[in-house]
Amino acid sequence: MRFWKILLLIIAYTICLSIYYSSPVYGNEEAVSASADASTVIPEGFTADDELKLTENKETFQFQAEVNRLMDIIINSLYKNKEVFLRELISNASDALDKLRFLSLSSPEVLGDNKDLEIKISFNKDLKTLTIRDTGIGMTKSDLLNNLGTVAKSGTTNFAEALSEGADLSLIGQFGVGFYSVYLVADKVRVASKNNDDDQYIWESTADSSFVIAKDPRGNTLGRGTEITIFLKEDAEDFASQQKLEELVQKHSEFITFPIYLYKKSTEVLDPEDEADEGDEEEEESSESDLEVAEEEEEEEKSKEKKHVESWDWSRVNNNVAIWSRDKEEITDEEYKAFYKAISKEPNDALTWIHFKAEGEVDFKSILFVPDIAGTLYDEYNTKKAAIRLYVRKVLIQDDFEDLLPRYLNFIRGVVDSDDLPLNVSRETLQQHKVLKVMAKKLVRKVLEMLRKLANNGKDDSEDDEDASESTGLDPSDPDHPYIKFWNQFSKSIKMGIIEDAANRSKLAKLLRFKSLNSDDKYTSFEEYVKNMKDWQKEIYYIAGESIDVVKKSPFLEVAKRKGVDVFFLTDAIDEYTFQHLSDYDGLKLQSLTKEGLKFNDEDEDTIKKRMKLYKENFKPLTKYLKDLFSDKISKVVVSQRVENSPAVVVTSQYGHTANMERIMKAQTLSSQENVKAMSASKTLEINPRHPIIIELNNLINANVDTQDVKDLAHLILDAALQTSGFTQEDTHTYSERVYRIIANNLNIKSLDLANEIEVPEEEEEEIELEKPEHDEF
Repeated sequence: MRFWKILLLIIAYTICLSIYYSSPVYGNEEAVSASADASTVIPEGFTADDELKLTENKETFQFQAEVNRLMDIIINSLYKNKEVFLRELISNASDALDKLRFLSLSSPEVLGDNKDLEIKISFNKDLKTLTIRDTGIGMTKSDLLNNLGTVAKSGTTNFAEALSEGADLSLIGQFGVGFYSVYLVADKVRVASKNNDDDQYIWESTADSSFVIAKDPRGNTLGRGTEITIFLKEDAEDFASQQKLEELVQKHSEFITFPIYLYKKSTEVLDPEDEADEGDEEEEESSESDLEVAEEEEEEEKSKEKKHVESWDWSRVNNNVAIWSRDKEEITDEEYKAFYKAISKEPNDALTWIHFKAEGEVDFKSILFVPDIAGTLYDEYNTKKAAIRLYVRKVLIQDDFEDLLPRYLNFIRGVVDSDDLPLNVSRETLQQHKVLKVMAKKLVRKVLEMLRKLANNGKDDSEDDEDASESTGLDPSDPDHPYIKFWNQFSKSIKMGIIEDAANRSKLAKLLRFKSLNSDDKYTSFEEYVKNMKDWQKEIYYIAGESIDVVKKSPFLEVAKRKGVDVFFLTDAIDEYTFQHLSDYDGLKLQSLTKEGLKFNDEDEDTIKKRMKLYKENFKPLTKYLKDLFSDKISKVVVSQRVENSPAVVVTSQYGHTANMERIMKAQTLSSQENVKAMSASKTLEINPRHPIIIELNNLINANVDTQDVKDLAHLILDAALQTSGFTQEDTHTYSERVYRIIANNLNIKSLDLANEIEVPEEEEEEIELEKPEHDEF
C-alpha cells in the first residue's frame, strides 16, 4: 500500500513539473513580474470602478496559433531598433483616417460633429504609459476580434519565415502585422475604439496567448476613432519622453498627410506686472505723500520675483508637408529649398533639383536634389550611402536605401514615395525585386537628366519634359556657372560613374569637363572640343600630369601648340582611369600625347614616310648606340615627329601605363614596388632629329668617339628626357656622380680625388707678465 502511495506522489510531482516547464511563463520571471505591475496600473481616463467593470464584463479569446508564434518572436527578440513600433502605429492611424476621408466623399455624415482628422500622442512618466489616439474610422467589436486577434495567416507566416532567413524586424509593417511591433516596448496594450456602427469597445492583452474584449464602461468617450494605451516595459521607459517622441515622429512620420500633435510641456517665464500709471485725471498730492507712495512702490517691486509657469498643451510636430505629392507647377522655388533643408538638415540651398512622377510598370513620385558642397563625401566614399528616403504612402521605410542609386551618385539627396512596393517579402528579396530595379533605373536616368539640364542652362535634350532649375544665361565655361560649381565639388563622382556604370557611360561622358590647352584656364566639354576640332583631326588628344602648370610645360605639347590643336589636361588622379574605360567619344579615339601611335593628319602621309625614312637612315648609328647603352632602361630608340624644341622625350607603349599613372601607383599606400615594376610599361626614347645636341652627338658616334664624356652626355639626355616626360629618377646616386663628372669636365678638372685636409698651425703660448703697482700700499 505504501508503495502505491509513493508511486502516486511521484506521478503527481512529474505532472506538475511538466505543466510548469511547458508554461509560457517558465524562465520569464521578469516578464511575469512586469506584467503583474502593468496589470495594477490604472491608465488616465479610467477609474477603479471602470477597471472593475471591465474585469466583470470581459470576454476572453485565444490568439490564433500563428499570431502566438509572432508574439513570441517579438517578445523574446533582442532587436535594438525598437522605435519602429511608433512608426507602425502612426501609419495604422493614418490608414484609419484615410479610410474615413474616403468614405466621407460619398457620405459626409460619417464625420458627424468631429470633422478634425488628426493623430494625438501623449505620455505619462509616472504611470509609464504612452497613448496614441486618432479620429479615424475606428473599429467595431468584430473588427477588434478579427484584426487584432486572428489576422490572416499569410502575413504572420511570411514574416516569421522572413525573420528566420535573416530579415530585419523593422520591416514588420510590410507584412500587415505592424501593430504587434508594439510588444517590443509594451508589457500590456489596451485599445479603445469607436466605430459609427457600434458601441465603444476595449481590447486588451499582455501577450500571454490570449486577449480580452469588453464594452467600454465609460461609454462613448472617443466620439470616433481609436486610442491605444501602451504600458511600457522597464527597458522602454525612455519612450515616455517628450524629446524622444518628438524626434521619432519627425524622423519617421514628418510627412504624414494628417496633423500629428504631441501633448507637450512648456515653461514660461513671467515678469512681474508693472503698476499702471494713475493718469492725468488724478490730481497731484502733496510732496510728502508722493514720497511715501514712491517708497512703498519700490519695496513692492523688490519683493516681486520672476515666476516660472509650466503648462501642457497640444503642439503639432509634423509641420513639413509632403510636397512631392503635389503638382510641381504649384510649388515655388522657396518651398523646394525649404523642403531640401528639412530632409538634409543642411543650412545651404540645393544647387538644383528635379521633381517627377514615374508611371508604367511601377508608379512612384520623387524629388531629387544636388547639394552645393561635397563636404567629407570623398573621405568616406566607399561607405557613404545615398541619402534617399524611401517612403510607402508617405511613411518612412528607410532613410538611406542604398539600392535605389549606384554608389557614384551617393551625393544625391531626396525622397521616393511609392504605393507599389511589395509588402510581403524580406529585405533581401526586396533588394533584388524587379520593381526596385525598375525604380533604380528610372532614378539614375532622372539624375543624369537633371545634371544635363544644369550643364545646358536648363535646356532639356532628353525625351521627357521635366522641370529642373531655371536657366542661368551664363556661358557653360564661366566659373560662376552652376554646373561648373557642381563640377568643382562632385567631378570625381561623374568620373567614377564612367568607370562603374557601363550602361550610362555615353550619357556620363557628356557631363565630363576638363581644362585644355586652348581653353584659357576654363573647363571644356567633349562636345565643345569636337566642335572646335581641326578639319584634319581624327582623334581627341589628352595629356596627364601632376598639375596644370606641369603639363603646360611638357615637351609633348610642343607640336600640338604649333599645329593649334586642343589637348585635354588630365590632372586628377582618377582621370586616366576614367579615360581608360571611356576609350572613345562619339566614334573619336582618345589619344594620349605621351604614348606611341600618335599621328597628326595635317600633312601628306607619303611625304612624312619619306622624310622619316631619311631621318632613320641618317641617325641609325646614334639610335643603335643609345639602344645598346640604355638596354636596361629603354626598350627602343626611334626618331620622333612629336617634339619641336626638346632634344628627346620618353614615351610608353600604346596599352601601357603612362609616367603619370606610374607616379600614382607608386604613391598608393598599399602599393608593392615589385608589382609597380612588373606593371610598368616599356619605354621608348624618341630623339629630335632637328635638335643641335642630337645632331652633334650623332656626329660623334659616326666618328667613333666613345669616351666616358660621350656616354655621360648621352645619359644626361636620357635623364633630362625622363624627367621632362614625367618619370622619376630611379638611380639618383649614379645620376649625381654623372652630373659631377660633367661639371668637372667643364671646369677642366682632371681628377675628382679629394684634396688633402688643411693643416691647422700650432698656436704659440704667450707669457703673461703681472704689472707691478707703482706704489706699495700698506
